[in-house]
Amino acid sequence: MSNFWHWTVIIVVVAHIIAYVWLLMATAKKKMDKRADNTTGHVWDDDITELDNPMPRWWLWLFVGTIIFSIAYLILYPGMGNFEGTKEWTQKGRFEANYQKVVDAREETYAAFINKPVDEMIQDNTAMLLGQRIYANNCAQCHASDAKGGYGYPNLTDDNWKWGGEFDTIVQTISNGRTGIMTPWAGPLGEEGVHQVAAYVRSLSGVDHDAKMAEAGAAKFQMFCVACHGPEGKGNQMLGAPNLTDDIWLYGSHEIIETALYDGLQGYMPPQNEVLDEHQIKLVAAYVYSLSRK
Repeated sequence: MSNFWHWTVIIVVVAHIIAYVWLLMATAKKKMDKRADNTTGHVWDDDITELDNPMPRWWLWLFVGTIIFSIAYLILYPGMGNFEGTKEWTQKGRFEANYQKVVDAREETYAAFINKPVDEMIQDNTAMLLGQRIYANNCAQCHASDAKGGYGYPNLTDDNWKWGGEFDTIVQTISNGRTGIMTPWAGPLGEEGVHQVAAYVRSLSGVDHDAKMAEAGAAKFQMFCVACHGPEGKGNQMLGAPNLTDDIWLYGSHEIIETALYDGLQGYMPPQNEVLDEHQIKLVAAYVYSLSRK
């Protein structure tokens, strides 16, 4: 808050309090003549008279009390421009204090299982319930509520892992994210070469294919694709290169093969270490780990 508004707020607040005090004192000094019939002398419709009864004393003392309360409050808490009050209370401080209580309670709960081996952790109902909730809040948007994924998002309930399905690997994937890139090969292969390699890839997973085209594509596969997918097409988890022999297709079905060869593919999983803490990552990793072992 600028100095201008700082002093403007102080002047307005102090002026109001002074005005309220003056109002009480001014009205207390003013004496009204009392009529014998205890009325103000005002009559409406011939028979409706206005009585001259004093204000209840508790109303007056309540007014005084609110003035005293406001002065005490403005001394203790923020309300006078940039003055923080003698208690130095802030919303941020209150939030941090309450948040720390939540963190402490959470850590106390985690302590019962967080340091157990993963095979023991996945047997703990509380740990799996917490992991499931973290998954629902942070992962289900992409991998679906049942963790079976969708177009471009891996199924987490099977045993097919692009980057590896060991617990430590899952933790690393969640923490740091993953970026998978397949470059387009239309230029080096040419249109005919794309058809040939696609036929060969289909043959690896046992789906319908043209045998002659697949035979021609085998040599091109060994020349252009083996570096990532391996000589047998079984992929490389170090690179996130998928297994081409299992008929599991992240981007649809085997019909996407030619599109992938022409245009390439790019997948991205954002890192979660800025959203989740170390224990939350470990819990959700254990939950994901458990899904493929049911």
